[in-house]
Amino acid sequence: MDLHAYLQRINYSGPVDVSLETLRQIHHQHLLHIPYENLDVQLRQPLDLDPQRIFNKLVTARRGGWCYEMNGLLGWALQEIGFNVMRMSGAVNRAGMGDGQLANHLILEVILDQPYMADVGLGDGLREPVPISAGQYTQGGLSYRLEKLPDGFWRFHNHKFSNVASFDFRHEAADENALAAKCRWLQEAEESPFRMLLIAQRFTPEGIHVQLGKVAAYITSTGKQTTEAETLRDLQQRLEDNFDLRVDVTELWPAIEKAHRYFKSGQ
Repeated sequence: MDLHAYLQRINYSGPVDVSLETLRQIHHQHLLHIPYENLDVQLRQPLDLDPQRIFNKLVTARRGGWCYEMNGLLGWALQEIGFNVMRMSGAVNRAGMGDGQLANHLILEVILDQPYMADVGLGDGLREPVPISAGQYTQGGLSYRLEKLPDGFWRFHNHKFSNVASFDFRHEAADENALAAKCRWLQEAEESPFRMLLIAQRFTPEGIHVQLGKVAAYITSTGKQTTEAETLRDLQQRLEDNFDLRVDVTELWPAIEKAHRYFKSGQ
């Protein structure tokens, strides 16, 4: 990895050492400067877990990515610095949908004075790593919780304004084949939420920008404010202004409008 290029990408100029403060700052800076987004899935551009491809996209091309890319890049950078990093497999919405959700999320364990969970790949989750220990954590005025489940999984409870209520994970090394298989399925299956809806999310110092199809939201500790993009030009401008994404989504607009009508009708 060109570590210097990555640190420039996230506008980080602090110490490059193995410490909790460095981990916190890099984690936060990554979220401020690299958006979570699924535009390539929407545009049917194939994605994989290859770290060099991910680096070229997120750093060189200054794009964003989804969990496999966001946490894949962060994990590689932390290892280059000297951190002890382990990739773990998560399951978003396992609480409601069961074990079929396994490996639909990638998270990281970073060992310092104790094991920490790092996750820049949920879109609107943690700002900073938290200990892998049962408890409640407040960041940016939003509350999060970790609990150990009777079946051996851990459950992360996201803040109350998120569209993703929780994900589960086992505190062990990920099955990389399962991650790769689920990465493919999420791109190819018609029922995949990433196929159904354009998603972009990015942290600011005060809150979180969210774009779900035509619907834009800004989340802060006091709540969520939503608006709708009325035209393609409006959506393109929001992607550029809020997420620094200059990707032509013209071909997606008919499907975005159709999905908006579908979800708005509750059907």
